[in-house]
Amino acid sequence: MLKGTGASPFLLDWTPDKARRFGDDILTFRHSLHERPLFTDEGLASVIDRYPREKLGVFTMGEDLTDWTSWRRGSAGTVSGERLLQMVQAGRLWLNLRDTNQHLPEFADLCIEISTDKEKALGRPILKRDLGLLISSPNAQVLYHLDVPLSSLWQIRGQKHLSLYPRSEPYVSDAEIERFVMREGEGQFAYDTAWDDAATTITLNPGDMVTWRQNAPHQVANGPMMNVSLSMEFMTPAAIVRANVIYANGVLRRRLGWSPRVQTRPGPTLAAKLALARAVKAAQARKPVYTPILKPSFVLEDQG
Repeated sequence: MLKGTGASPFLLDWTPDKARRFGDDILTFRHSLHERPLFTDEGLASVIDRYPREKLGVFTMGEDLTDWTSWRRGSAGTVSGERLLQMVQAGRLWLNLRDTNQHLPEFADLCIEISTDKEKALGRPILKRDLGLLISSPNAQVLYHLDVPLSSLWQIRGQKHLSLYPRSEPYVSDAEIERFVMREGEGQFAYDTAWDDAATTITLNPGDMVTWRQNAPHQVANGPMMNVSLSMEFMTPAAIVRANVIYANGVLRRRLGWSPRVQTRPGPTLAAKLALARAVKAAQARKPVYTPILKPSFVLEDQG
């Protein structure tokens, strides 16, 4: 609990069973973050204005879920936070404020609060923390994609429908996951509506949180109102091992033409892949850092 806030514990239904299944299954929780004044219109406008403008992710998308290339990056220019919220409410936009915990003190505190709560429940450390703020338009969508870290989605305002798919073919291939772990793509890839029969769809209302299996493909559709959510991306030791094994598999596929499996149990093969990933990453340490593949294709302008 944040000192001096008088806030109640925000995750209301941790259980030993959920702690045991965390990271391996789809789990839902209740929270109280949506009750905080940080997420009013006034609070959000202030957050947008104080967040580094060059890091603000601005996206739009088409209405055809199978057209993953319609996901476009833009720029907010010099539009104020208050005006951006109005544009979100009236348009088809998705604002992504990544790593708010690195840029704004109240989100740094909130990230520590969330992570400490998870560490106590799980009995293992929460690493590489990225607490993002998502502000999005009525009926906006995030197209079919996957995340490299573990993720949890916290609904603050509005309603979302999250569809999660199995982490196996045909929904996603090992080679596709390798591509994103090696930062050769931004996460979106082709989707077939026939796969919906295998999806688990969860409706999120204010006070709901969901977490799911690492690298599981998913897509998000907003209800007919502006949405505000928190996205917590993070790693556990086991998740870091998985990501490095996948990275090594990608190296082996590209350099030797192999089709390697993902090892999870300790042994010589797992150790060799972790060493390979570490060596390749060290050799690339002085190369330029990853930059987004999607370049801005539009600029928001305040028309008054």
